[in-house]
Amino acid sequence: MATKIDELKREFLEHLEIEKGSSLKTVENYDRYLTRFFEFAKVKNPNEITDTIVREFRLYLNRQSSGNNRATGETLKKKTQNYYLIGLRGFLKYLAKHKIDSLPAERIELAKVPDRLLDLITPEELDRLLKAPEGNEIKALRDRAILQLLFSTGLRVSELCSLTRDVNFYSGEFSIRGKGSKIRVVFISDEAKKAVTEYLKKRKDMDDALFVKVGDEKAKTEK
Repeated sequence: MATKIDELKREFLEHLEIEKGSSLKTVENYDRYLTRFFEFAKVKNPNEITDTIVREFRLYLNRQSSGNNRATGETLKKKTQNYYLIGLRGFLKYLAKHKIDSLPAERIELAKVPDRLLDLITPEELDRLLKAPEGNEIKALRDRAILQLLFSTGLRVSELCSLTRDVNFYSGEFSIRGKGSKIRVVFISDEAKKAVTEYLKKRKDMDDALFVKVGDEKAKTEK
């Protein structure tokens, strides 16, 4: 039989998916984080979540060996531990919004993590990367257009794959619906415009997708 906390978790996950527009992957992650906490804490009602239980859960996470690192005895990284705390804070904020008595979300502080070192690509490496696809075959033209667009706009790969021929690249900017269904404007360089134009001129198919798999019947080129 489902407990009160189980019902509230289900409602919270549905809220993430419907009202917040979160991806199914994000919802699955929140589900995993909260399930692990509830299994550890053994709480059945939201008012049973206390500072003490959260602290014990943090100690538990810090002392747990991850599946990949069990042989070495390494604990979960601080960043990974924070994901569980972020999931719990999101749930507690949802409870507070609906005036359900529980631990205030602001009582949970995230663990400090070291600053990430950026491994930046050098101008020479970038130039070699953009020039890697050589020739005027459809595959090379497509790959050059992909690289130039990614570098010019900062698009995610999933966003790049969603592009169609309807995008007006000549205006110098276009809108893209990204993570969480949020719309933002990205800007395209002259080099990217040229690369996309040369690629599209070579296309002989009628597919609406901007980038298609080379070798498909619908992506045949002129001989």
